[in-house]
Amino acid sequence: MANEEQLSILRQGVPVWNKWRDVNPTTSIDLREAKLKEVQLGAANLNLADLRGADLRQSNLSEVNLNGAILREVDLRESNINRGNLSNTDLNVADLRQAVLFRANLTGADLDNANLNSADLREVNLSKSYLYRASLNGVRLDYANLTGASCIETSFVGASINNATFNDANLNGANLIGAQLVGTKLVGTSFISANLYGANLTNADLYHSLLIQANLVQTNIDNAIISESNIYGINVWDLLGEFKEQNQLIVTPEEETAITVDNIKIAQFVYLILTNKELRDVINTLTSKTVLILGRFAIPERKEVLDALRNKLREHDLVPIVFDFDRPADKDFTETIKTLAGISYFVIADVTNPKSSPLELQATVPDYQIPFVPIIQEGESPFAMMVDLQNKYPWVLPTKSYDSIETLMSALKPGIIDPAVEMRNKLRLVKAQEQVTESLRDYVDKTL
Repeated sequence: MANEEQLSILRQGVPVWNKWRDVNPTTSIDLREAKLKEVQLGAANLNLADLRGADLRQSNLSEVNLNGAILREVDLRESNINRGNLSNTDLNVADLRQAVLFRANLTGADLDNANLNSADLREVNLSKSYLYRASLNGVRLDYANLTGASCIETSFVGASINNATFNDANLNGANLIGAQLVGTKLVGTSFISANLYGANLTNADLYHSLLIQANLVQTNIDNAIISESNIYGINVWDLLGEFKEQNQLIVTPEEETAITVDNIKIAQFVYLILTNKELRDVINTLTSKTVLILGRFAIPERKEVLDALRNKLREHDLVPIVFDFDRPADKDFTETIKTLAGISYFVIADVTNPKSSPLELQATVPDYQIPFVPIIQEGESPFAMMVDLQNKYPWVLPTKSYDSIETLMSALKPGIIDPAVEMRNKLRLVKAQEQVTESLRDYVDKTL
């Protein structure tokens, strides 16, 4: 219970109270469970006071000094705490519904399980504060500072958080359904398993800080808007749902010329390409050195052909990728082949066994203008549709037959590699040609 002598002094007004505090600066202040509804305590010095369970509803606490005070389970509903100093306070399970904390200082405050629904927290300083499982539904946090705050499992449903600062904050598991985060600073902020359904993060800063990487891992982003945000270096995995809008996402640091993309997953990949020389080298290798080999290689004689092909291709500084039709696969054959063909320099398809690749080649050749070189052992016949593919698509080269592995190896460069490289170069020239446009006016003039 409250110290009655101290409570009596407090009720005489702030000037009397502050004068008494000046004389008794080290005296412990015990105002537990005090009934102070609608009290006028503006600019009062309540530093380190114990106000656990106190009733301060609709009170005037503007510019109050509550630094280090214990406000656990205190009732501050509809109170005016404008510009108040509540740094390092214990506000566990406090009730701050509809309270006004405009420009208040809550640095390092412990607001775990506190209720701040519909409170006015504009320009408030909540840096390094703790908001574990706190409720901030419908709160106004515009221009607030939550740098380094811990907001694990905090609820911000329908909150207005425009232009606030959450740099290096922990929002793992937070509920931000429908929250307005336009222009918000979220540098290095973690949203692991958070719920951003319908949230608006337009023009937000989500790039990584010097020490911490911004995280969107297993985050619900369904129907959310993230357009025009800076996501340089963000960590994105296993997103739940689809963004409503994700246009003009910036993937470069602020000091560099902006590069934008319209998909956050592609943005992460582009970022990796831009910043990781090894990855760039891998991509260059894939598109300039990778040779996809298709066929059935389970039986010993076919395996010998495969091994010889692989070894010989390596001698020519090429990187073989093998797709064996006899091996079990979780994905559809055609899907896998299309993926591999799309990153290959050219394809060698062993069509010796008629079951090896007819369907896959028919599905792949029309979509990829890269050289396909069919090979076949003498005495065998290619599948019936092979000639149709060769007649229709010039990048399918004539079928190369061989009577032995030795012949295949000896003729590999002049008979397979060189023609494939030549066709690749021709295809590049065709793609680079300018489109010819004819004017219909010329035909009109001829009829006059």
